[in-house]
Amino acid sequence: MRVHLDGDSLTLEEVAAVARQGREVRLAEAGARGIESSRELVERFIREGRAVYGLNTGFGKFSDVAISGQELEDLQRNLIYADAVGIGRPFDREVTRAIMLLRANALAKGFSGIRLGTVQTLLDMLNRGVHPVIREKGSVGSSGDLCPLAHMVLVMMGEGEAEYRGAVMDGGQAMAAAGIAPVTLKPKEGLALINGTCAMLGVAALAVHDAFVLMKTADIAAALSLEALEGITDAFDPRIHRARPHKGQLESARNILRLCAGSGLTTRQGQARVQDAYGLRCIPQIHGASRLAAEYVKAVVETELNSATDNPLIFPEGDGAVLSGGNFHGQPVAIAMDTLGIAVAELGNVSERRIERLLNPALSGGLPAFLAPNGGVNCGFMVAQYAAAAVVSENKILAHPASVDSIPTCANQEDHVSMGTIAARKAREILGHVQHVLGIELLCGAQAADFRGSAKLGAGSRKAYETVRSAVSFMESDRILYKDMDRAALMVGSGELLNAVEQVVQALE
Repeated sequence: MRVHLDGDSLTLEEVAAVARQGREVRLAEAGARGIESSRELVERFIREGRAVYGLNTGFGKFSDVAISGQELEDLQRNLIYADAVGIGRPFDREVTRAIMLLRANALAKGFSGIRLGTVQTLLDMLNRGVHPVIREKGSVGSSGDLCPLAHMVLVMMGEGEAEYRGAVMDGGQAMAAAGIAPVTLKPKEGLALINGTCAMLGVAALAVHDAFVLMKTADIAAALSLEALEGITDAFDPRIHRARPHKGQLESARNILRLCAGSGLTTRQGQARVQDAYGLRCIPQIHGASRLAAEYVKAVVETELNSATDNPLIFPEGDGAVLSGGNFHGQPVAIAMDTLGIAVAELGNVSERRIERLLNPALSGGLPAFLAPNGGVNCGFMVAQYAAAAVVSENKILAHPASVDSIPTCANQEDHVSMGTIAARKAREILGHVQHVLGIELLCGAQAADFRGSAKLGAGSRKAYETVRSAVSFMESDRILYKDMDRAALMVGSGELLNAVEQVVQALE
């Protein structure tokens, strides 16, 4: 099923489908009309000799420098050369594909003055698998993501580097192999292609999509641990949560009760003890707070998906205005992604504490130390907890906000910058760490359930247990664990575990 771009209706699910599944992309008729209308206005300005920023003037601090007609193409080409200064390793292919998609969708809004054929070239690259090598670092996220997007445009011009059919090669070579003619940038086009937030947004969109899978999976892992630790279900009584009716808290509490329904392992208040430690008792409050934060982040990102973020913007309707503003500034995305990083890091923090409780014989209520059948000869999951602790600790460093920093650029013309691309990259790295931590919790929860009697698990928890066991067997004696940990993390990140559990339990909230 194709994705049709009109600049107004792209969804997170469609971004993920294009980025990860290679879904074909086309311009909707409305998007094509908008692009052509704004380009007609640009052509008129050129004929009239009207001074327009970025069309026939220099950029940034050079905005007062007029550019003659014969130098207009040089102006656009040189802009791309000057801005392609990326540092570090390339973005993953899925992020690169998201960036390309999002730039095309922003242009489809019809406020950028680019030619229809130039946008079609970008879509042809996306559909035929020509993926520019875009380095992760080098954007301060103020005048958009000039640096990473310039690396994308180099390949459109037949330069730079690209990955095509699994091989990295010269950009011109990749374009030729895919049967795509490079473009020669015309007035306004270089600026239209790189002046926007689409690099930070490409990272952010995939991170937000994955974060909602993670939120539900965190409830699943927590429910399995709760049962393995013979936790008290009274803490999830709806009356408690209606008395403090935060949406995320209510959702998480309902999820836990549904997952544990029918359990023969959970206990009631006063049966084994009066109350549990916070890592169990406060699951809805902790997970719920992260859910609330993620909802805010999702709203910001969904708005940004269908926004025009370059400058100046061209409004063909009415008097044909060309207005310079600051929609390229990444601050909305920057603050949102810093928030997401913090929210996801907290899911890892509390998951690691549940892992400790499962492994520590002083806290686990009778489970073997480190869940090892023959402790002493075997270490069990002892050092898996070290690994979880290591990435949880690293997350605390990564969760320091990028958006509160600013280093002026462009001779102080760009005197406040967002660092939004850094915020997005950090949030995505935190998310990857937490996928591994939840994977470790699931491995420990499944091992503990085997000691307790997995047949006694509630319906949702039992399905989670069975899904883990379909890939990772009970650990009778010490073995190489990192492969098991990788399988479990992939099960979390891909949504495999969530999908399996939701076949038994109605879709989780």
